[in-house]
Amino acid sequence: ACMDLTTLNSNDTEERVRRLCAKAINPFRRDIVEGLGISGEIIRPAAVCVYHPFVATAVDAVRGTGIHVAAVSTAFPHGLAPLSTRLQEIEASVRDGADEIDVVIPRGLVFGAKWRGLYNEIVSMRAACGDAHLKVILGTGDLATLRNVMLASMVAMMAGADFIKTSTGKESVNATLPVGLAMVRAIRAYFEETGYLIGFKPAGGISTAKASLDWLVLMKEELGRPWLEPDLFRFGASSLLTDIERQLEHHLTGHYSANHRHAMA
Repeated sequence: ACMDLTTLNSNDTEERVRRLCAKAINPFRRDIVEGLGISGEIIRPAAVCVYHPFVATAVDAVRGTGIHVAAVSTAFPHGLAPLSTRLQEIEASVRDGADEIDVVIPRGLVFGAKWRGLYNEIVSMRAACGDAHLKVILGTGDLATLRNVMLASMVAMMAGADFIKTSTGKESVNATLPVGLAMVRAIRAYFEETGYLIGFKPAGGISTAKASLDWLVLMKEELGRPWLEPDLFRFGASSLLTDIERQLEHHLTGHYSANHRHAMA
């Protein structure tokens, strides 16, 4: 329920996005649902995350399900188009029905310590989002130091981010726990100073259920129970769901085998 189920590939098509949305609506095979006894429950990812050209397709595919549609706008993944172009892309995604916008910052503003410029850009992005949630991707693998990560996190939150997000998933280094710790401590400091609750989204390289537990522990220990809900925590995930389904299948297979052995005894 804390996943943004994602497809951000150069070979994405409308059909691929429709398949992703179908998986979001029914994330588990029927035998797993029945084996776990959860057929009466609705357990779905929080959102599907796509490039702008596929927003309308995704919105249509998940209509009425409660699943959000997130668009990666602002010249993802590098953010190097003119600001006016990036803002127009946000506005176009919102018009097409996206209710969450994942934007990227130009990392050069961080390297140049152009904090006012970074703040102003994110304020403009916030305005372009309207009522849509703004998730600001820092591209932490490109930022070189944890000091830069901390400062960029604070600027993004001050400028109106609803979430701060580690990575695009396209950097050579994506979500790492040291970076995550720096970002969640920035969130905690911001909350203590302002009373505002800001969400956190690690993305890139979190592909197994076992790895996801490290991040859940980090959130629980550093920020507390409210940050284990999808309104304040998301995984950027393209393959995590596949591994979770595999682990549940292994659990059920082991459970059935144990019951069979007990019955035979």
